Amino acid sequence: MRHVHISAYDPEWPRLAEREIARFASAVGARGLVAIHHIGSTSVPGLAAKPLIDLMPEVEHLAVIDRARTALEASGYAFWGEYGIAERRFCPRIAADGTRLVNVHCFACGDPGLARHLAFRDYLRAYPEMARAYADEKRRCAALHPDDPAAYSDAKGAFVRRVEADALAWWRERVGA
Repeated sequence: MRHVHISAYDPEWPRLAEREIARFASAVGARGLVAIHHIGSTSVPGLAAKPLIDLMPEVEHLAVIDRARTALEASGYAFWGEYGIAERRFCPRIAADGTRLVNVHCFACGDPGLARHLAFRDYLRAYPEMARAYADEKRRCAALHPDDPAAYSDAKGAFVRRVEADALAWWRERVGA
């Protein structure tokens, strides 16, 4: 059982993400790797979050990640395949004590998951009042489900889906998609 802990924003998170981006990129190699984005709550300045870095590599084809599986595992990443989301490769890095340190969500160029995550991140960055509301919602859900990460995620799901819809509309207007 893992405890759901929401931490105050840590200015070290972007630096941790950059180190993890370099580690992941080194394991995958440059061929077919388009970008690696720092996403999730730790990527939004000032936002309280679970102290867990989320990265989102964007690759030409998921075969890039599939071919790198051995190198990724040698670099400390697990390879969990789609793990509940079609057309994604999920590669967490987990400490020896079982603590998840990094979630890596890999998508191919053009996958809707890319826009969804980037829009949500950028929307929270652009609207600090929405980021504060999200932090309040996360704290509320963590208090309801302190020892059940799945229930915590489910509890905040309606809020996330509502904000995500607004974020995608905002994003499409900005990028002309």
